[in-house]
This record gives sequence, C-alpha cells and structure tokens, in this order.
Amino acid sequence: MSGNRAIAYKGPGKVEVIDVDYPTFELQDGPGVNPANVGRKVNHGVILKTVATNICGSDQHMVRGRTTAPTDLVLGHEITGEVVEVGSDVEFIKVGDLVSVPFNIACGRCRNCKERKTGICLNVNPDRPGSAYGYVDMGGWVGGQAEYVLVPYADWNLLKFPDKDRAMEKILDLAMLSDIFPTGFHGAVTAGVGVGATVYVAGAGPVGLAAATGAQLLGAAVVIVGDLNEDRLAQARSFGCETIDVSKGDPGEQIAEILGVPEVDCGVDAVGFEARGHGQDASHEAPATVLNSLMDITKAGGALGIPGLYVTGDPGGIDEAAQKGSLSLSLGTGWAKSLSFTTGQCPVMKYNRDLMMAILHDRVSIAKNVKATPITLDKAPEGYAEFDAGAAKKYVLDPNGYLGAA
Repeated sequence: MSGNRAIAYKGPGKVEVIDVDYPTFELQDGPGVNPANVGRKVNHGVILKTVATNICGSDQHMVRGRTTAPTDLVLGHEITGEVVEVGSDVEFIKVGDLVSVPFNIACGRCRNCKERKTGICLNVNPDRPGSAYGYVDMGGWVGGQAEYVLVPYADWNLLKFPDKDRAMEKILDLAMLSDIFPTGFHGAVTAGVGVGATVYVAGAGPVGLAAATGAQLLGAAVVIVGDLNEDRLAQARSFGCETIDVSKGDPGEQIAEILGVPEVDCGVDAVGFEARGHGQDASHEAPATVLNSLMDITKAGGALGIPGLYVTGDPGGIDEAAQKGSLSLSLGTGWAKSLSFTTGQCPVMKYNRDLMMAILHDRVSIAKNVKATPITLDKAPEGYAEFDAGAAKKYVLDPNGYLGAA
C-alpha cells in the first residue's frame, strides 16, 4: 500500500487535496511535526481506512489564517474509521474493527490520563500538555482528513462500535463522537446543566448545536441558543430550542422575553476567540464579548462551560493583546457572582461511550440536529468555503465511499 490523499492547508482561505505518504508505524518529519516527535515508534498504533472525517470550526480558524499553522499541514481531527493494519504492540483492537477516534491523543499511562484528563496528556506533545490530529502546535500528529490515518495508543484511544452493521446504519450520528458531540456535551455538563435547568448557549454552529442537544439530553427545561446567523438559528429551532438574534441587542433583554427574567441557570460559550459584538457592534470582532455577556446573564453561583476555542497566538487578532490571547474580561463580575469556569479541550473519552449508547438506542439524533452533510474528499475546498460563509451544516468528508457521498 503506498497511496494516500488528504486535505492540506495551503495558506489563508485555501485548502487543497494533495497526495501524501501512506502512514507507517513511525512518525515522519513534515509540516507542523514537532522535531522531538520525528522518528517516534508507534507500534502501539493502528492504521485506519477513513470512514468519515468532519470539517470542524477549529479547522476553520486555521484555514482563515488565524493561527500559526504551517502551509501543507494535513488537517482533520474528527475521525471515524475501519482498522486495516495493527502495530505489533496492539492487543485488543483487530483488523476490520469499526472505531471512533477521540480528537485528543492520549497515552493512557501518564497521571492526567489516569485521572481521565485525556485532553491534557503529558506524553504526546513535547511542547505542552495535550495533543490532537492535524492541528497547529499539537505535536504534529498527521490529520485525518485523508484516505488513511495513523492512530497511536490504539488499545487506549479507540472506541470500538459493538456491531458494524448496526453502526453503519447510524454512521453519521456516530461520526460526531470524535469531537463535537462530546465537546458540546462537556460544555453543558461543566455549565451545570441538569433536570429543569434554563440554559443559554452562545453560538449556533455545530458545537453550539451539540451543546444544546447535550443540554436537552441532560434534562434542561429551556435551551436558548444565540447567534447572528438566521439559518443556524433556524436549525436550533428545528429540534426544540428557543433562539435569540444577538445582532438585535443585549442577550439578557431577549432572554427576559422568553423566561421572564434576564438570566439563566447555566451558560455555554460555543463561539471562542473570533466572537463578535452584540447589537450595533455585531459587525465588529470583539473577542471577549461572549465571555463577558455570559457572566452577566448567568445566575449568581452558576457556571460557565467554555468549549469554544481560545488560543495563545492569533496573527489576525484585533490588537496586540488579542494576538497573544489576552482578553479584557470582567473577572470582577465573575468573582462577585461566584461563577465557576471550565475551559480547555473536552476529554472525549469521558463521554464518548455513553453518548454512543444514547445514539445506538435512539435517545438522540445528533446528525439531524447539526445537519450532518456527507461530501466527497474532492469537494472539501467547497465545503470549507460554504462553512466559512455560515452554512447551517456539519460537513462530513467521505474519502473512501463508505457514506455514499458521491
């Protein structure tokens, strides 16, 4: 086996399908690969033939040129695949298994992994805790928007679907387990969502819709989703959410029209560092807007779940502080209201099996809620462009024809 095709970042606003090497059980040098990882043996890994690999808003940040991602970085951290080769140290995963890949790469051996903090594994990225496929400054593990991909520590990382035929019947739902469904669910959990809660989710992109779905699954009484994009708000209403258009003014006033009070029990930030202002400022980037707004509208003693991405390097930031990830937060508001905050990568393995069971037993329809839309690998540049323009869809790449996207 020698061929492989993948989606690569080619500079701001541009991705292309390129030919890349077929994976081996040793990390090779390449765009974004940490030099300390070059030559690393991966006998504990497997090679997957990709069944589904999704375009994520986090990928879009890189493609917009808002990170330090290098040219020719192979993208993609949302991966579902079929095992075609296993390394010599793999014991339990077998050729032919259909699996979901958590976007966090974790060793299963370090202190953090043993404490279920798999988003900040200590052994897979020489520069900092935590790693991911196809993402800038995350150790250089090659991305999964490709026909074939290497997955390390396979016995630990992979979630095997119990029945292949049954899984393929729900494959678009199960494809959301690699990132956005657990990530959105994590946002809802860390915001304290429970039975009877009122919840505000900032952002109606795929992660925001997944957070809203997770809040419903957790028993929320009312889920309100805020955004600037009417098509995405309509998608949120399609599965029972209330919505507000933040371009029309302060979220608190609009929340009061729905709930009778200008606050919610739980707040979720599914927007991240490219946030825009509210009301008349909605046309301008204002990266601290969502966080400050959530502190205002979340009840005293409440919590904020923050699955939205924030970075330490943003070349396109509106000022010198924003370019370093330093935002003007009203921390005094948070302190005065005794608010709790949870940030960082979702530890996918903490949730993915339970969410898989909810999917397989018809408790949730995440693919419908995020409007999962399969496209071929060759259509990926169009998918990126449409997603960047605000399409109310979750694009799922079909590199090997498992989904019938052609």
